[in-house]
Amino acid sequence: MRFSLKTIPLVLALLASSLSSAHAGGHVYSASNPKWKTECGACHLAYPPQLLPAESWRAMMTQLDKHFGADASLDVTTASEIRAFLEANAGGNKREATGKPTLRITETRWFKHEHEEVPARVWSSPAVKQPSNCAACHTQAERGDFSERSLRVPR
Repeated sequence: MRFSLKTIPLVLALLASSLSSAHAGGHVYSASNPKWKTECGACHLAYPPQLLPAESWRAMMTQLDKHFGADASLDVTTASEIRAFLEANAGGNKREATGKPTLRITETRWFKHEHEEVPARVWSSPAVKQPSNCAACHTQAERGDFSERSLRVPR
């Protein structure tokens, strides 16, 4: 393929944008949906859909009345839109050994592998409290950036 001098900047810009929004290895997630951000983000971080497979999001969205001890029920239209968004942008993670969809990101093999070096004292510190509190350490989590460059572990 030949490129003219006029097309080289465009090709470089496209390459740079694809690298900056990639999540494999960089842990930066760019998928977004206003209803997902508003509804899910009202109670906790709107976790990037790529962190669970579609079957996990499907299972979670069918039991919102029992959402980790809370009733997070939504109207049918909103729930359908969010479910479609989550499934369309879901990660390719395989089913865990239990044979059931994993509903907690913190229980995935990926999460455990990524956080294996985190000492127990960090999880129980007042600033973190629990592994699902991503924003305690990932300072850009609200923007979908879970990369190490934005990592600040509380002492």
